[in-house]
Amino acid sequence: MKAFHLTKFGIDGLTQVEVPDVKPGRGQVLIKMRAWSLNYRDYLVVRGVYAPKLKFPFQILSDGVGEIVATGEGVKRVKTGDRVAGAFMQRWIEGEPSMDKSASALGGELPGLAAEYVVLDEEGVVKVPEHLSDEEAATLPCAAVTAWHGLVTSGRLAAGETVLVMGSGGVSIFALQLARMHGARVIATSSSDTKLERLRELGAAETINYKATPNWGAKVRDLTDGKGVDHVVEVGGAGTLGQSFEAVRIGGHIALIGVLSGGAVNTIPILMKNIKVQGIYVGSRAMFEAMNAAITDSGMRPVVDRVFPFAELPAALKHMESGAHFGKIVLKAD
Repeated sequence: MKAFHLTKFGIDGLTQVEVPDVKPGRGQVLIKMRAWSLNYRDYLVVRGVYAPKLKFPFQILSDGVGEIVATGEGVKRVKTGDRVAGAFMQRWIEGEPSMDKSASALGGELPGLAAEYVVLDEEGVVKVPEHLSDEEAATLPCAAVTAWHGLVTSGRLAAGETVLVMGSGGVSIFALQLARMHGARVIATSSSDTKLERLRELGAAETINYKATPNWGAKVRDLTDGKGVDHVVEVGGAGTLGQSFEAVRIGGHIALIGVLSGGAVNTIPILMKNIKVQGIYVGSRAMFEAMNAAITDSGMRPVVDRVFPFAELPAALKHMESGAHFGKIVLKAD
């Protein structure tokens, strides 16, 4: 069967190879993959930033959807014919995270899903919403669960609250959609007026071009009558945290997700404003399942930027590198 292996760091280190067929053991399932989605983490893995001591060859990608075509002895949670996604962390089923659970992430700590067939433990798969296409469903395991964890599980988002999202990547767009699903008002930032218009079409009440308005934290406060937002989905990191501290209300919540920018951080506002800053590293299988139930009930559909054939995985990563995408970049089985 075909698979993509990273043989050296860099996009040019990705090679499509023929590997032996795999079979499920006890408690495992064999999945024929139909679609995959890219995350910025995949790009960091390929570049050698995420796991610089990675051993080659390594099979990448954490997110994908397929059909169970065989089961090993003792499998009870799922059955042949089920359409499932792999949970990002194979051993984080529920409860609080731990070192062991964090060490079970696909496509980084464990080999990923970039192959025609993969074998996973039955506890590490999740049935996906029936109304979604394979390409749409493939976007859920990392970005969507991260947004759900940050806003719903950790943030306890409520109708009528205000949420600030940054940019038009996967986590930010899912955060916008989930916030609107829960009856929240959304303020969105981007450096592109074209993307800001698309964010308004998705339900953002107000938008800010952060290049035109570098002090966008103060602008957010103006848009909230001086109060500040209840929640910030912070994907920038150190370079944007200062503005997020300005934008959030006293006692507000910041879901710290991304590390896209560097810089020094003044932590005094966390104390002075009693801000709750919560680090978010994707989420558990239980969160994934709760989110899927909400997506099914609401009919929400993920935003897919572009679909590439599986064989064009390097080109898809170059598209991500360009920053031109809006929403999720997806691969489809050849």
